[in-house]
Amino acid sequence: MKPILLHGHERSITEIKYNREGDLIFTCAKDHQPNVWYSINGERLGTFKGHTGAVWNIDVNWDTTYVLTGSADNSCKLWDCQTGKMLSTMESKTAVRSCGFSYSGNLIMYTTDKTMGHPCEIHIYDINDMREPAMIFPIAGSKITSAVWGPYEEYIITGHENGELCHIDMKTGEKIHAVQEHSKQINDIRYSKDMSMLITASKDTTAKLFDTTSLRHMKTYKTERPVNSAAISPIRDHVVLGGGQEAMEVTTTSSRVGKFDARFYHLVFEEEFGRVKGHFGPINCLSFHPDGKSYSSGAEDGYVRVHQFDPSYFEFRFDY
Repeated sequence: MKPILLHGHERSITEIKYNREGDLIFTCAKDHQPNVWYSINGERLGTFKGHTGAVWNIDVNWDTTYVLTGSADNSCKLWDCQTGKMLSTMESKTAVRSCGFSYSGNLIMYTTDKTMGHPCEIHIYDINDMREPAMIFPIAGSKITSAVWGPYEEYIITGHENGELCHIDMKTGEKIHAVQEHSKQINDIRYSKDMSMLITASKDTTAKLFDTTSLRHMKTYKTERPVNSAAISPIRDHVVLGGGQEAMEVTTTSSRVGKFDARFYHLVFEEEFGRVKGHFGPINCLSFHPDGKSYSSGAEDGYVRVHQFDPSYFEFRFDY
Protein backbone atom coordinates (compact mmCIF):
# COMPACT_ATOMS: atom_id res chain seq x y z
CA MET A 1 0.00 0.00 0.00
CA LYS A 2 2.70 2.44 -1.05
CA PRO A 3 1.24 5.94 -1.04
CA ILE A 4 1.61 8.79 -3.51
CA LEU A 5 2.98 11.83 -1.64
CA LEU A 6 1.66 15.24 -2.65
CA HIS A 7 3.97 17.99 -1.47
CA GLY A 8 2.92 21.40 -2.71
CA HIS A 9 2.03 23.03 0.60
CA GLU A 10 4.52 24.67 2.93
CA ARG A 11 2.39 24.41 6.05
CA SER A 12 -0.07 22.00 7.67
CA ILE A 13 -2.98 20.69 5.56
CA THR A 14 -6.46 21.80 6.68
CA GLU A 15 -8.86 20.14 4.20
CA ILE A 16 -8.99 17.59 1.34
CA LYS A 17 -11.90 17.24 -1.10
CA TYR A 18 -12.40 14.94 -4.10
CA ASN A 19 -14.62 16.06 -6.95
CA ARG A 20 -17.61 13.85 -7.81
CA GLU A 21 -15.76 11.75 -10.42
CA GLY A 22 -12.75 11.39 -8.13
CA ASP A 23 -10.17 12.31 -10.79
CA LEU A 24 -9.18 15.53 -8.96
CA ILE A 25 -8.13 16.24 -5.37
CA PHE A 26 -8.52 19.76 -3.96
CA THR A 27 -6.37 20.63 -0.95
CA CYS A 28 -5.91 23.70 1.23
CA ALA A 29 -3.49 24.45 4.04
CA LYS A 30 -2.29 27.10 6.48
CA ASP A 31 -0.24 28.55 3.63
CA HIS A 32 -2.27 30.88 1.42
CA GLN A 33 -2.58 28.81 -1.75
CA PRO A 34 -5.11 26.00 -2.30
CA ASN A 35 -4.00 23.40 -4.85
CA VAL A 36 -5.61 20.94 -7.26
CA TRP A 37 -4.03 17.58 -8.20
CA TYR A 38 -4.68 14.54 -10.38
CA SER A 39 -5.68 11.74 -7.99
CA ILE A 40 -4.32 9.00 -10.27
CA ASN A 41 -0.63 10.05 -10.16
CA GLY A 42 -0.38 13.00 -7.76
CA GLU A 43 0.57 15.50 -10.47
CA ARG A 44 -0.22 19.07 -9.46
CA LEU A 45 -2.55 20.78 -11.93
CA GLY A 46 -2.56 24.27 -10.51
CA THR A 47 -2.86 26.72 -7.64
CA PHE A 48 -5.56 29.23 -6.68
CA LYS A 49 -3.71 32.48 -5.83
CA GLY A 50 -5.39 35.34 -4.00
CA HIS A 51 -5.74 34.61 -0.27
CA THR A 52 -3.52 36.34 2.29
CA GLY A 53 -4.22 34.07 5.27
CA ALA A 54 -4.53 30.40 6.23
CA VAL A 55 -7.20 28.67 4.13
CA TRP A 56 -9.42 26.63 6.46
CA ASN A 57 -11.84 25.01 4.05
CA ILE A 58 -12.33 24.15 0.38
CA ASP A 59 -15.26 22.74 -1.61
CA VAL A 60 -15.96 21.94 -5.27
CA ASN A 61 -19.40 21.88 -6.89
CA TRP A 62 -21.21 18.93 -8.48
CA ASP A 63 -19.89 19.35 -12.04
CA THR A 64 -16.39 20.61 -11.09
CA THR A 65 -16.87 24.08 -12.59
CA TYR A 66 -16.47 26.17 -9.42
CA VAL A 67 -14.26 25.97 -6.33
CA LEU A 68 -14.99 27.69 -3.02
CA THR A 69 -12.40 28.54 -0.34
CA GLY A 70 -12.79 30.01 3.15
CA SER A 71 -9.84 31.72 4.80
CA ALA A 72 -8.51 33.40 7.94
CA ASP A 73 -8.07 36.59 5.85
CA ASN A 74 -11.80 37.27 6.54
CA SER A 75 -12.95 36.25 3.08
CA CYS A 76 -14.58 33.44 1.12
CA LYS A 77 -13.61 33.24 -2.56
CA LEU A 78 -15.27 31.66 -5.59
CA TRP A 79 -12.95 30.40 -8.35
CA ASP A 80 -13.31 29.13 -11.90
CA CYS A 81 -12.01 25.55 -11.65
CA GLN A 82 -10.72 25.32 -15.23
CA THR A 83 -8.75 28.58 -15.37
CA GLY A 84 -8.01 29.18 -11.66
CA LYS A 85 -9.42 32.69 -12.05
CA MET A 86 -10.97 34.35 -8.99
CA LEU A 87 -14.62 35.10 -9.82
CA SER A 88 -15.88 36.66 -6.59
CA THR A 89 -14.76 37.59 -3.07
CA MET A 90 -17.22 37.61 -0.17
CA GLU A 91 -15.87 39.69 2.69
CA SER A 92 -16.68 38.98 6.35
CA LYS A 93 -15.73 40.62 9.64
CA THR A 94 -13.95 37.55 11.03
CA ALA A 95 -12.22 34.41 9.73
CA VAL A 96 -14.24 32.02 7.56
CA ARG A 97 -14.14 28.58 9.20
CA SER A 98 -16.19 26.36 6.85
CA CYS A 99 -17.82 26.74 3.45
CA GLY A 100 -19.71 24.64 0.92
CA PHE A 101 -21.87 24.37 -2.20
CA SER A 102 -25.44 23.17 -1.84
CA TYR A 103 -26.41 19.94 -3.60
CA SER A 104 -27.83 21.79 -6.63
CA GLY A 105 -24.77 24.07 -6.74
CA ASN A 106 -26.99 27.18 -6.81
CA LEU A 107 -26.34 28.25 -3.23
CA ILE A 108 -23.15 28.91 -1.28
CA MET A 109 -22.82 28.80 2.50
CA TYR A 110 -19.97 29.90 4.75
CA THR A 111 -19.62 30.31 8.52
CA THR A 112 -17.59 32.93 10.37
CA ASP A 113 -15.75 32.82 13.71
CA LYS A 114 -16.96 34.44 16.91
CA THR A 115 -14.09 36.85 17.72
CA MET A 116 -13.37 40.54 18.38
CA GLY A 117 -16.93 41.21 19.52
CA HIS A 118 -18.48 39.87 16.30
CA PRO A 119 -20.97 36.97 16.52
CA CYS A 120 -20.60 33.67 14.70
CA GLU A 121 -22.72 33.88 11.51
CA ILE A 122 -23.89 31.74 8.59
CA HIS A 123 -23.89 33.61 5.26
CA ILE A 124 -25.90 32.26 2.29
CA TYR A 125 -25.30 33.51 -1.27
CA ASP A 126 -27.08 32.77 -4.52
CA ILE A 127 -24.39 31.87 -7.07
CA ASN A 128 -26.23 33.85 -9.78
CA ASP A 129 -26.16 37.06 -7.72
CA MET A 130 -22.98 37.38 -5.67
CA ARG A 131 -23.29 41.10 -4.85
CA GLU A 132 -25.05 40.63 -1.51
CA PRO A 133 -25.82 37.68 0.77
CA ALA A 134 -29.30 36.22 0.30
CA MET A 135 -29.44 35.51 4.06
CA ILE A 136 -27.33 36.00 7.19
CA PHE A 137 -28.08 33.97 10.32
CA PRO A 138 -26.35 35.04 13.58
CA ILE A 139 -25.67 32.02 15.81
CA ALA A 140 -26.19 32.50 19.54
CA GLY A 141 -24.14 30.47 22.03
CA SER A 142 -21.21 28.28 21.05
CA LYS A 143 -19.48 29.05 17.74
CA ILE A 144 -19.67 26.80 14.67
CA THR A 145 -16.48 24.80 14.04
CA SER A 146 -17.76 22.66 11.13
CA ALA A 147 -20.80 22.88 8.82
CA VAL A 148 -22.31 21.02 5.83
CA TRP A 149 -25.46 21.44 3.74
CA GLY A 150 -28.43 19.17 4.48
CA PRO A 151 -29.47 16.80 1.66
CA TYR A 152 -32.35 18.89 0.23
CA GLU A 153 -31.11 22.43 1.03
CA GLU A 154 -33.79 22.67 3.75
CA TYR A 155 -31.27 22.98 6.55
CA ILE A 156 -27.56 23.24 7.35
CA ILE A 157 -25.94 20.77 9.75
CA THR A 158 -23.54 22.51 12.15
CA GLY A 159 -21.00 21.18 14.66
CA HIS A 160 -20.14 23.50 17.55
CA GLU A 161 -17.27 24.25 19.92
CA ASN A 162 -19.21 22.81 22.89
CA GLY A 163 -19.86 19.48 21.10
CA GLU A 164 -23.42 20.27 20.00
CA LEU A 165 -24.71 19.04 16.60
CA CYS A 166 -27.61 21.05 15.10
CA HIS A 167 -29.94 21.45 12.14
CA ILE A 168 -30.23 25.15 11.24
CA ASP A 169 -33.45 25.88 9.30
CA MET A 170 -32.81 27.55 5.93
CA LYS A 171 -35.91 29.77 6.11
CA THR A 172 -35.69 31.06 9.68
CA GLY A 173 -32.12 30.46 10.84
CA GLU A 174 -33.50 28.71 13.95
CA LYS A 175 -32.20 25.44 15.40
CA ILE A 176 -34.67 22.67 14.47
CA HIS A 177 -32.85 19.71 16.02
CA ALA A 178 -29.95 19.85 18.47
CA VAL A 179 -28.13 16.95 20.14
CA GLN A 180 -25.10 17.00 22.40
CA GLU A 181 -23.45 13.59 22.28
CA HIS A 182 -19.90 15.03 22.27
CA SER A 183 -18.37 16.68 25.32
CA LYS A 184 -15.81 18.77 23.40
CA GLN A 185 -15.43 20.59 20.07
CA ILE A 186 -16.59 18.90 16.83
CA ASN A 187 -13.70 19.18 14.34
CA ASP A 188 -15.22 17.61 11.25
CA ILE A 189 -18.53 16.40 9.73
CA ARG A 190 -18.67 14.06 6.71
CA TYR A 191 -21.48 12.20 4.97
CA SER A 192 -21.89 8.61 3.87
CA LYS A 193 -22.20 8.17 0.09
CA ASP A 194 -26.03 8.43 0.05
CA MET A 195 -26.04 11.22 2.69
CA SER A 196 -28.33 9.17 4.98
CA MET A 197 -25.67 9.08 7.73
CA LEU A 198 -22.93 11.42 8.88
CA ILE A 199 -19.85 10.98 11.03
CA THR A 200 -18.47 13.59 13.41
CA ALA A 201 -14.89 13.81 14.70
CA SER A 202 -14.32 15.46 18.07
CA LYS A 203 -11.65 16.63 20.50
CA ASP A 204 -13.24 14.32 23.12
CA THR A 205 -11.27 11.40 21.52
CA THR A 206 -14.31 9.87 19.78
CA ALA A 207 -15.98 9.85 16.37
CA LYS A 208 -19.74 9.28 16.30
CA LEU A 209 -22.21 8.14 13.64
CA PHE A 210 -25.57 9.91 13.34
CA ASP A 211 -28.70 9.60 11.24
CA THR A 212 -28.79 12.70 8.99
CA THR A 213 -32.50 13.55 9.26
CA SER A 214 -33.17 12.85 12.93
CA LEU A 215 -29.59 13.33 14.30
CA ARG A 216 -30.14 10.07 16.20
CA HIS A 217 -26.81 8.83 17.60
CA MET A 218 -26.04 5.32 16.27
CA LYS A 219 -22.39 4.36 16.85
CA THR A 220 -19.27 5.57 18.70
CA TYR A 221 -15.64 4.91 17.67
CA LYS A 222 -13.24 5.41 20.60
CA THR A 223 -9.55 6.35 20.53
CA GLU A 224 -7.09 7.66 23.15
CA ARG A 225 -6.43 11.06 21.55
CA PRO A 226 -8.36 13.90 19.87
CA VAL A 227 -9.96 12.96 16.52
CA ASN A 228 -9.49 15.68 13.88
CA SER A 229 -11.24 13.98 10.99
CA ALA A 230 -13.28 10.88 10.12
CA ALA A 231 -14.74 9.51 6.88
CA ILE A 232 -17.11 6.71 5.84
CA SER A 233 -16.17 4.31 3.03
CA PRO A 234 -18.56 4.50 0.03
CA ILE A 235 -18.33 0.73 -0.67
CA ARG A 236 -17.49 -1.09 2.61
CA ASP A 237 -18.80 -0.94 6.18
CA HIS A 238 -15.65 0.86 7.24
CA VAL A 239 -14.78 4.22 8.77
CA VAL A 240 -11.34 5.81 9.02
CA LEU A 241 -10.28 8.13 11.86
CA GLY A 242 -7.30 10.46 12.02
CA GLY A 243 -5.94 12.76 14.69
CA GLY A 244 -3.18 13.03 17.22
CA GLN A 245 -2.29 15.37 20.01
CA GLU A 246 -2.65 19.10 20.02
CA ALA A 247 -0.12 20.65 17.61
CA MET A 248 1.82 22.25 20.50
CA GLU A 249 2.50 18.83 22.10
CA VAL A 250 3.79 17.19 18.92
CA THR A 251 7.50 17.84 19.53
CA THR A 252 7.39 15.80 22.76
CA THR A 253 6.53 12.48 21.07
CA SER A 254 8.26 10.19 18.63
CA SER A 255 6.32 9.40 15.44
CA ARG A 256 6.97 5.70 16.20
CA VAL A 257 4.62 5.77 19.18
CA GLY A 258 1.73 5.52 16.71
CA LYS A 259 0.05 8.80 17.53
CA PHE A 260 -0.32 9.78 13.89
CA ASP A 261 -1.85 6.68 12.32
CA ALA A 262 -5.00 6.55 10.22
CA ARG A 263 -7.17 4.03 12.09
CA PHE A 264 -9.79 1.83 10.43
CA TYR A 265 -12.92 0.72 12.29
CA HIS A 266 -15.87 -1.46 11.35
CA LEU A 267 -18.92 0.76 10.83
CA VAL A 268 -21.34 -1.55 12.64
CA PHE A 269 -19.23 -3.33 15.28
CA GLU A 270 -17.18 -0.25 16.26
CA GLU A 271 -13.99 -2.37 16.42
CA GLU A 272 -10.62 -1.26 15.11
CA PHE A 273 -9.12 -3.65 12.53
CA GLY A 274 -6.23 -1.76 10.94
CA ARG A 275 -3.83 1.18 11.04
CA VAL A 276 -1.83 3.00 8.39
CA LYS A 277 1.36 4.77 9.43
CA GLY A 278 3.32 7.42 7.54
CA HIS A 279 2.64 10.95 8.74
CA PHE A 280 5.03 12.86 11.02
CA GLY A 281 2.30 14.94 12.65
CA PRO A 282 -1.37 14.78 13.61
CA ILE A 283 -3.74 13.97 10.73
CA ASN A 284 -6.04 16.97 10.13
CA CYS A 285 -8.27 15.66 7.33
CA LEU A 286 -9.28 12.40 5.68
CA SER A 287 -11.30 11.65 2.57
CA PHE A 288 -12.28 8.46 0.71
CA HIS A 289 -12.12 8.40 -3.08
CA PRO A 290 -15.71 8.23 -4.48
CA ASP A 291 -15.02 4.70 -5.80
CA GLY A 292 -13.83 3.54 -2.35
CA LYS A 293 -10.60 2.04 -3.72
CA SER A 294 -8.28 4.62 -2.15
CA TYR A 295 -8.24 7.35 0.48
CA SER A 296 -6.24 10.50 1.19
CA SER A 297 -4.93 11.95 4.43
CA GLY A 298 -3.50 15.42 5.10
CA ALA A 299 -1.49 16.23 8.19
CA GLU A 300 0.35 18.81 10.22
CA ASP A 301 3.56 17.81 8.37
CA GLY A 302 2.32 19.51 5.16
CA TYR A 303 2.02 16.28 3.16
CA VAL A 304 -1.04 14.73 1.53
CA ARG A 305 -0.73 10.94 1.23
CA VAL A 306 -2.91 9.14 -1.33
CA HIS A 307 -3.23 5.43 -0.42
CA GLN A 308 -4.48 2.86 -2.94
CA PHE A 309 -5.90 -0.15 -1.11
CA ASP A 310 -4.26 -3.55 -1.68
CA PRO A 311 -6.40 -6.47 -2.97
CA SER A 312 -6.25 -7.97 0.55
CA TYR A 313 -8.31 -5.02 1.83
CA PHE A 314 -11.23 -5.95 -0.45
CA GLU A 315 -10.96 -9.64 0.44
CA PHE A 316 -10.99 -8.92 4.18
CA ARG A 317 -14.18 -10.06 5.92
CA PHE A 318 -14.92 -9.15 9.50
CA ASP A 319 -15.47 -12.22 11.76
CA TYR A 320 -18.61 -12.09 13.86
